[in-house]
Amino acid sequence: MSDATGDATERAPSRLATLASSWAYALRTTNPPPGPIDALDPVTRWIVVSRAAVLPMTLVAGLVAALLAVGEPGLDWRWLVLAVVGITLAHLANNLMNDLYDTQAGSDTAQYPRALYAPHPILSGLVAKRALVAATVAVNLLDLVILVVLTLARGWPVVAFALAGFLLSVAYTAPPLRLKKRGLGEPDVLVVWGPLMVCGTYYCAVGHVGWPVLLASLPYGLLCVAVLMGKHTDKIPFDRPLGIHTLPVLLGDRRARAATLGLMVGFYLLVGLSVLLGTMPWPALLVVLGLPRLVKVWPHFRRPPPPEPPKDFPVWPLWYAALAWLHTRQAGLLLVLGLAVGALPWFAAHPLR
Repeated sequence: MSDATGDATERAPSRLATLASSWAYALRTTNPPPGPIDALDPVTRWIVVSRAAVLPMTLVAGLVAALLAVGEPGLDWRWLVLAVVGITLAHLANNLMNDLYDTQAGSDTAQYPRALYAPHPILSGLVAKRALVAATVAVNLLDLVILVVLTLARGWPVVAFALAGFLLSVAYTAPPLRLKKRGLGEPDVLVVWGPLMVCGTYYCAVGHVGWPVLLASLPYGLLCVAVLMGKHTDKIPFDRPLGIHTLPVLLGDRRARAATLGLMVGFYLLVGLSVLLGTMPWPALLVVLGLPRLVKVWPHFRRPPPPEPPKDFPVWPLWYAALAWLHTRQAGLLLVLGLAVGALPWFAAHPLR
């Protein structure tokens, strides 16, 4: 009896450790760990399906808004937290909707990068289309509940921010606009991950918003666009024959890579301008610690991608997207750290209870 209990106790941590390792791998790479898809646990499966690995981009935007709101009159932590949850769920819903629309439109195929750098939710058999539709509806309904609560608390501008974000997210891939196909997907992302997310979350937190927050929302928006520019540059050989005219397709490979570098440089310049104009505290200049990462990825953007993926490279054929993401992740976290340091005096004077 005691031996059986001991064996079960030993197996439980092992199972939990295996699951945790699987979840961590999926969150780090957007891919399931090596092995048959049929053997995936439900959590890993939905981490991959929802592309949860990229949700930190939205979480950082929410944290930027939160730290800008610290010390402002009218700050209510309840609405701030709810708004951050809301924009994160909106990003998750957007990921699901994009896969649904692109599959229905026929642009997502087994030979298209979406199904190459990670298993496509439907094409790979990870989930049935019906389950993906159900998940999309459920996430959007939950977001709608959050929208109602925040609107009752803060008024109609919340609806304006949420509706604009939803419409732009849908129009990114869905007909009739399909902004991505017309070279407008990149500006769409700048507006959504910059002014709409940051200013919208800030408004929910304090009940007002002005031009200083608008300016402060732009640097991180540029980083998010840089990741998308890298991704669309990787996909030029696939998108051009399909008539998908993303901005990199219109610019051409060399100019698209130069533009992506310009966006990353622009992040540092805009943070400096924001500090100079007082829309960000001076510790935000900690972002300069991200420059070595930019220097490291810079030469790769000045030349074509390698003919073969490096060893253990998980998201091939994405190359520039991965490089831009490494820089965005570090620079974004440094921005959050700088803003947090700038907010420390307020927290010291107003300890949370």
